[in-house]
Amino acid sequence: MLTIHAAPLVLPVGAAAVVDGAVAVDGDRIAAFGPYEEVVAAYPAARVRRWPGLLTPGLRQDRARELLTRCYHPDPRESDELGELPLRGEEFERLAATMDTARRAGSVRRGLQRMLRHGTTHLAGPLDAEDPALRTAVSRSGLVLVPPSPARSGPPDLDPFAAGGDLARTAGAPLTVGGRADLAVFDVPDESALYGGGPRPCVATVLAGRLVHRAR
Repeated sequence: MLTIHAAPLVLPVGAAAVVDGAVAVDGDRIAAFGPYEEVVAAYPAARVRRWPGLLTPGLRQDRARELLTRCYHPDPRESDELGELPLRGEEFERLAATMDTARRAGSVRRGLQRMLRHGTTHLAGPLDAEDPALRTAVSRSGLVLVPPSPARSGPPDLDPFAAGGDLARTAGAPLTVGGRADLAVFDVPDESALYGGGPRPCVATVLAGRLVHRAR
């Protein structure tokens, strides 16, 4: 079914920003993007989803391997004991010493789900092809694997913008007609609000045309 995702601001990357813009998605591909009125006129029968804030390409997570293999993502049932944030360093090593395959696979799946909640649609490699839990979870997730990025120091973060890059650097791929429909929507007023220490809530993530995360 053809769907139009509309937002007060669309930032395609590589093309001019579109105020009161929209992206038409047909299956797993972008059919069109531009001013809302023009897109709706071209596809009058499409379902329309209206989002707050701004719509961007899906983002690239440069620290995927560390987040999935060197962090533990607690199950919600473990939140009283372990909290809700990824555990790394000594806390991870303590858990990893007694972690069985099923528990580790669950952590990897939850890590991928939490990446989607931050607008991630692309994972920078390399990922360990010999790790069956990692290989299976990533394959099933539908996330796009891309070549590795330059090494970065400091702890990994689920938020791709935490590394300090702007949207052009952090986007998985620009929005293009005929390209894969990987989108992220943030409830912020403009591009500058994506950077720095303020909140940048991701309200929706679209992966190959599928709405895989919706916060509201």
